[in-house]
Amino acid sequence: MRLAKYLALTGCCSRRAATRLIRDGSVQLNDRLATHVDTVSLIDTDAGLQCTDKIYVNGELVSEIEAKAYWLFHKAVGTDSRLLADLPCSLLHLLPESPRLYPIGRLDKDSRGLLILTNDGELTHKLMHPDFGHAKTYHVQVDRPFDDAFLASMAAGVSYKDVTTLPCVINRLDADKYEITLTQGLNRQIRRMSQALGFKVIDLKRVSIQSLQLGDLPEGCMRPLTSVELTELLASVACTEADAI
Repeated sequence: MRLAKYLALTGCCSRRAATRLIRDGSVQLNDRLATHVDTVSLIDTDAGLQCTDKIYVNGELVSEIEAKAYWLFHKAVGTDSRLLADLPCSLLHLLPESPRLYPIGRLDKDSRGLLILTNDGELTHKLMHPDFGHAKTYHVQVDRPFDDAFLASMAAGVSYKDVTTLPCVINRLDADKYEITLTQGLNRQIRRMSQALGFKVIDLKRVSIQSLQLGDLPEGCMRPLTSVELTELLASVACTEADAI
């Protein structure tokens, strides 16, 4: 198995992050620095698949493959999605020690709402891959009421800096609030789209990712996905992936 894929399966990080770590010389395979073409050998034991090699990331021995875990987390404003131990407001300090979980994607520190937490590197890779266009829905409040022309402009795609966003689905929720579903994942996309049209976002909440809904989970709380939620999420991801091929 390719080393980057194995690291993702252990829950150490996503496959994309593993590729960066290998590139940066942060991964050691047995007694040497790892390369992108390295593979590892696995054996099937009573405890599951075990690696016959010793792998270190930033000097720490990587644990064996953990059972897959899938959690829903309601991030509050002020929580930083980056898993940085020296950052007091980091999401890392709110996560259990085991299983080792990490978020699929991020929400800005000044945004709130749904994060999926998992140690499934394959699912993370699929949900974050830009080619598959996975749907994420947000409820947004801006600094003043807007007209229908604003909604039409947002839906058609907005140009700012050197990008033009893809068409999206948008609906009015109130005089100054809207619901928007994106299939792109550009940095601070909704805020920059709104700003380009003369509006400032004052509240941004992600309410769904694909089939998964935030629902009434309180801010700062997390819970495991139900079997139905997980089945529907994996099915929706598979359908979107097939459509993109």
